[in-house]
Amino acid sequence: MDAVVSTPARSNAPAVDRRSPSPELVALLRRRFAERFSTSQAVLLQHGTDESAYLPQPPDAVVFVHSTDEAAFVVRACARERVPVIGFGVGSSVEGHLLAVEGGVCIDFSQMNKVLAIRPGDLTATVEAGVTRGQLNAALLETGFFFSVDPGADASIGGMVATAASGTNTVRYGTMRDNLVSLTVVTANGDVARTASQARKSSAGYNLTQLYCGSEGTLGLITEATVRLHPHPEAYAAAVVHFPTVRAAVDCVIESIQMGVPLARAEMLDALTIRAVNAHSRTTLSENPTLFLEFGASKAQIDEQADIVREIAGNHGGGAFQWANRPEERSRLWTPRHHAYFACLQLKAGSRSLTTDACVPLSALAQCIDETQADIAAHGLLSPLFGHVGDGNFHCLVLVDPGSAAENEAAEAFSHRLVQRALRHGGTSTGEHGVGLHKMKYLVEEHGEPTVALMRAVKQALDPHNIFNPGKVVGPAGA
Repeated sequence: MDAVVSTPARSNAPAVDRRSPSPELVALLRRRFAERFSTSQAVLLQHGTDESAYLPQPPDAVVFVHSTDEAAFVVRACARERVPVIGFGVGSSVEGHLLAVEGGVCIDFSQMNKVLAIRPGDLTATVEAGVTRGQLNAALLETGFFFSVDPGADASIGGMVATAASGTNTVRYGTMRDNLVSLTVVTANGDVARTASQARKSSAGYNLTQLYCGSEGTLGLITEATVRLHPHPEAYAAAVVHFPTVRAAVDCVIESIQMGVPLARAEMLDALTIRAVNAHSRTTLSENPTLFLEFGASKAQIDEQADIVREIAGNHGGGAFQWANRPEERSRLWTPRHHAYFACLQLKAGSRSLTTDACVPLSALAQCIDETQADIAAHGLLSPLFGHVGDGNFHCLVLVDPGSAAENEAAEAFSHRLVQRALRHGGTSTGEHGVGLHKMKYLVEEHGEPTVALMRAVKQALDPHNIFNPGKVVGPAGA
């Protein structure tokens, strides 16, 4: 990872009083966990830094747990002193989710990385929270099944549940919310709760599984998850096609979905992103708005679907399709898309990205992107645009000099206008990045005060002393 990635641009959240562990609590955790307990400055800094543009805010201590019981032990010890507890997976979040704004103890789940059970007959797998999506899919290689949620980064399953992650496969297979069966959770008093049975459906009680999904570590600690698996299609095919405008590319995807084409992936990169990708990956893609598409079905069905999309693309000015059927060819076509984020960072030496995340109904997507591109041009911003256009989600990477107050203010102002635009179009302030620190101020505008009051009431009921990841999402009741 290039050095520019670690340079912060966005100012920090307002300072609050820290609730640091007492010397007695530190001594207790050190005795219990020995070398798996750390107050090393390097370890603390690592666990107080994510992929957001916020300045690092380290915890007071880090514990590397090996089991649900160990996580519960830490929570019980911290709860006695009302010391904050922050869960940590791989640190790939982009909205300041894991920053220790009130200090406290970080629980690192990376060593809880066992795949506990694979049940092909049930199309499910149970994993510990620290298992990454890459590790799970590696364990599934010989089964004929795969785990579909792909947020780009090789994120941990626990972190993906906490942020209700989605990504490139959402258009076909849904988000993390659609791929969960049950969870094991440590509550605020250190109890261990299981949110559901292994059955594919249930009418027994409240849907606690979905309550914890997207809670961003503010309601409890997710230690295990049972997720849905999907069978690999008989065949795959990938295609890359260029368009004269972003609107033409987006309209092609929307019309294809409306025609019932079950696209497995549909990603759009604007011309600036393609330029960055060419420089970063040494590719020679035409520097025009581009769709990266994937189909998964029988060979006959793929041919039929491709014919439909090719005709639709032609009607919108699309060029010739670059096709790939073999795995290595598909990887070659898709690699530029997977490298887009880091490629874009190289467009401006020493820059940092303020990364946005808007999602709108499909019917409003082309108009919203048109207005966003006009905004970028009017304010002279350097901001590649790309996204998962099959589900109405797109991102802007506003590249700024971290030392320039004017550039950072302009980027924040743009981010604010983008959220307002998405809300006007009936969309959301965040499609997949989560609320964290940065999007809290938009929750009332998006949902209304009565709805946010319900969220605060849930937080108060499940975490009355506000020890779980304080200062994120809605905060305690009355905040």
